[in-house]
Amino acid sequence: MSDANNQPLSKPSYAPTMTLVMAQQRAQLMSAIRQFFAMRQVLEVQTPLLSQAGNTDTFLQSVAAHVTYQDKPCTYYLHTSPEFAMKRLLASWQVPMYQICPVFRDNEIGARHNIEFTMLEWYQPNYSLDDMAAELGELLELLYGHPIIMSHYRYVDAFMDFVGIHPLTASLAALQAVAEDKGLIGFDFNSVESCDSEKDRRQSWLDLLFSHAVEPNLGHDLPTLVIEYPPATAALAKTAVDKEGNIVAKRFELYIKGIEIANAYDELADGQALRERFEQDNALRGRHNLPQMPIDMHLLAASNDLIPCSGIAVGIDRLFMVITGASSLEEVIPFPSGLA
Repeated sequence: MSDANNQPLSKPSYAPTMTLVMAQQRAQLMSAIRQFFAMRQVLEVQTPLLSQAGNTDTFLQSVAAHVTYQDKPCTYYLHTSPEFAMKRLLASWQVPMYQICPVFRDNEIGARHNIEFTMLEWYQPNYSLDDMAAELGELLELLYGHPIIMSHYRYVDAFMDFVGIHPLTASLAALQAVAEDKGLIGFDFNSVESCDSEKDRRQSWLDLLFSHAVEPNLGHDLPTLVIEYPPATAALAKTAVDKEGNIVAKRFELYIKGIEIANAYDELADGQALRERFEQDNALRGRHNLPQMPIDMHLLAASNDLIPCSGIAVGIDRLFMVITGASSLEEVIPFPSGLA
């Protein structure tokens, strides 16, 4: 729409940030994903957005919802991913399954973050992480429309290349010194120092250095799978021993153009181990003055019946960003949290 001088008028306040053309492309992408899984006989499922349990992860804050259940006020939580409920289905049905759904993470706003975003999550029984990586590559080839080559990069090697020290053997003092040298002390320094144990402080410095000094460099030439993470970064993954004798998580993350797109685990099937990890998370939350989160007891019970499997979560909005060349989430979703 233009005025009498053929000058474009400003958008009305109710207008979406996403264009119609982009919405049509997104609809095509969603259809292609569903066709991909239908061809492989992977069951599409739908699980509740609301749960009585929350995510205990210190760095993921659940959105609380105050509801009335059987005439009693209570607090539920919008899920940060459909993982817990899908694992209950997987333990019962033992078939490949996927879900595309909105997920919620409090206080996440920015060019690559939104409180509400869309996640694709799927599980494959009896898949190794290599099998899952291969299937992810096939999905990317379909969505990009051309062959895809993915590079593999060990977490240790990426850290040494871009930070300059070994992340699994460096001292706490060395990690802090490098962070100071790179000008990162201003980034959540108080949060790091509030950790009571040396182990927690080490991991906090590793997370800070990896997110600010390593991640921006990943996946610019080829989509990159970062593998063999520290165990503390993957509470629901199995562990293994790397070629240097260090214990690492059986996990990979996909990076494209410096953006984290996907996160995959060789899933841990041990209810007691999960309980211990969740309790440790809540203890750490307490030290950070964060609320204690109710533990999903249904998940703990289901984990003992979980068959060997790998699972992966893909951020649909971010994936659509990198495929289309968009510079922010506002271009690929109609109403960001500030305009919802």
